[in-house]
Amino acid sequence: MTDPPRLVVNADDFGLSTGVNRGILEAHAAGVVSSVSVLVNAPGWTDALRRLRDLGPAPAPAPGLGVGLHLNLTMGRPVSWGGSLSDARTGRFHTFPVLVARACAGRLDPGDVAIECAAQLARLRNAGLVVTHLDSHRHVHVLPGVWSAVVETARAAGVPVLRVPLEPWSVNPVNWRASLKKAALRVAWGVAARGAAALDRPDRFVGISLQGSRSFLARLLAVLDRLEPGTTELMVHPGYADGDLAAWDDYTAPRARELAALTCPEVRERFRGGRFRLIHFGAL
Repeated sequence: MTDPPRLVVNADDFGLSTGVNRGILEAHAAGVVSSVSVLVNAPGWTDALRRLRDLGPAPAPAPGLGVGLHLNLTMGRPVSWGGSLSDARTGRFHTFPVLVARACAGRLDPGDVAIECAAQLARLRNAGLVVTHLDSHRHVHVLPGVWSAVVETARAAGVPVLRVPLEPWSVNPVNWRASLKKAALRVAWGVAARGAAALDRPDRFVGISLQGSRSFLARLLAVLDRLEPGTTELMVHPGYADGDLAAWDDYTAPRARELAALTCPEVRERFRGGRFRLIHFGAL
């Protein structure tokens, strides 16, 4: 008898704002989101921690909620001293475009990356949470000068799973913006990792081609109906827009669209149908 496909539905940006936190946990309560990636240095961190501590048992047959680190190197202030990751004048992280430029030019100190990654991991663990995986905001961990330091830090901390955000070309190939992003991520990771991942990861990753689309529901249903054998990570960003979110991130209105799709009857029926098994990264 063939095992059914396994699916991790991971909600990024938990801890970004109270509205994002609330939306993500609504999707978890609906039996759809099985894992979260937490920002420990964003406005919603304290609220996120309270909500995680108050979280009751997951609704059957959901697997409980896995918790990982959403490494942030582009918004706000570092948890550590920052070094080459931050602007000496402001003490804040460099913006995403500046970070990418510095990474490509070899102007990031991997030691600074390792220190900051370890500090963010420690903040999550010191809150009493078991860390099942690591990924990053805007996928910056695949950049040259960042990847190797993150791999070694995760390995030293015993974090077993590290996201490799390489979505198959066959997922929504007509979306040229998503295709450009997929190409950029493949090039960056190819340079940084020399083609090999050092930690565990699911068999495939999906989510880039769904993000921001007005056809999110249709694309989501297509992914769920075509899951292949093995394990797939589905990256999602549900939530409610609020003031903190708008001040920190420009991905606002689409979060409510994602939440509505994830919790609609058509999607919930797929999860109750038994054609695939919902897990979090702790089950890999």
